[in-house]
Amino acid sequence: MSRRSYSVCQYAGFTLLELLVALAIFGLLATLSYGGLQTVLTQQSMTEEFANELGELQKLYLVMQRDIEQVMLRPIRDEYGDEQPPLVGGETLQLTRAGWRNPTGRPRSNLQRVAYAFEEEQLVRYTWSVLDRAQDSEALVQPLSEAIEELRIRYLGANDEWTEEWPNVQDGIDPGIVAQALPKVVEVTVEHNSYGPIVWLFQLPESQVVATDLPSVEPPETSPETSPETSPEDSPEATPEATPDIPAEDSDEG
Repeated sequence: MSRRSYSVCQYAGFTLLELLVALAIFGLLATLSYGGLQTVLTQQSMTEEFANELGELQKLYLVMQRDIEQVMLRPIRDEYGDEQPPLVGGETLQLTRAGWRNPTGRPRSNLQRVAYAFEEEQLVRYTWSVLDRAQDSEALVQPLSEAIEELRIRYLGANDEWTEEWPNVQDGIDPGIVAQALPKVVEVTVEHNSYGPIVWLFQLPESQVVATDLPSVEPPETSPETSPETSPEDSPEATPEATPDIPAEDSDEG
């Protein structure tokens, strides 16, 4: 083999056309791979977002269930010294609940006053460290969810009628007694920006529900014939008539 032929074989390689074809194939594969990877990353991000929203919603349900279903018949006094019922419902929901854990053994009650309100485009929860508040008592604000667009609450009374405010004072019912009553069921409707309207029903303990909003029923008047106060002896029909004296016939002695 000559020196010239050896030099040609030593420096032989890809041509420019072959390099261009290889680069084109590599670019096409990279584009397809990036598109698939981007789709996977997008799906993962959406899955994580929905999972976080669902977890936040489940946490909200558990917090409200714990508070509402542990309601207690304990009225409180607000910052102005006015007495407030155990449960007050309207644009906001405020109630006294039991089960306030005390792991450090602090000298306080296991009852807690909590409230729910929709403020500044988010659902918040208020708690107070004392039941009967002073003017300097401040509430602890706990944001629950920014995905809630609206909050609606209804209450089912003992007469099985829904109302949007509680206490529901009716005519003929003592307002003081109604203020100490609790509804049978609390219906909470939250408007979620991803899942739409969601309705939750919380049943209150039967031992805490007082049937005070039912109208009182007067007992029917009893007639004199069926009056339990009249004894058979006192009835005119049962009184024996006086028997007239009948003269005895004279017997014949002779």
